[in-house]
Amino acid sequence: MIRNVKIDDACAIAQIYNYYVLETTVTFETEEVSVKDMENRIKKTLECGYPFIVYEEDGIVTGYAYVRKWRERLSYNNTLETSIYLNKDKKTKGTGKKLYDSLIEQCKKSGVHVLIGVLAHTNTLSQKLHKKTGFKKTGHFKEAANKFGKFIDVEFWSLILKSAG
Repeated sequence: MIRNVKIDDACAIAQIYNYYVLETTVTFETEEVSVKDMENRIKKTLECGYPFIVYEEDGIVTGYAYVRKWRERLSYNNTLETSIYLNKDKKTKGTGKKLYDSLIEQCKKSGVHVLIGVLAHTNTLSQKLHKKTGFKKTGHFKEAANKFGKFIDVEFWSLILKSAG
């Protein structure tokens, strides 16, 4: 089931995310995130009025998705950056599409105009998810990130939302 995040979900979310931090180039963070850090990220997202949702199976959070401010300038207020992470054992089971579809719908209802996904060019599962949910690749930056001693190309994928109603 998909539901809105609770602060109590921070531990499960940090566990999901830290796998990607420590083992992959899916995220460009390099240091583990504490439960307190994740609580603060959740609070900040909710205080901004942005959606932050989780996928729960049998009482266990197995994935999450949220949006955050794209850029600081006022002119970018209707553009948000997306993030989605799934338990490493739950990928390719349809959970990501369900989460992203729900996130997109919430963003439409709140008046967001553009969503932007930022991903490593090597992240083929995320590329497939973005395509399935209507995003288009709109940017490619050569060797823009460096993790585990190697340079990684970064892609921007965007989705222009039609307002609900």
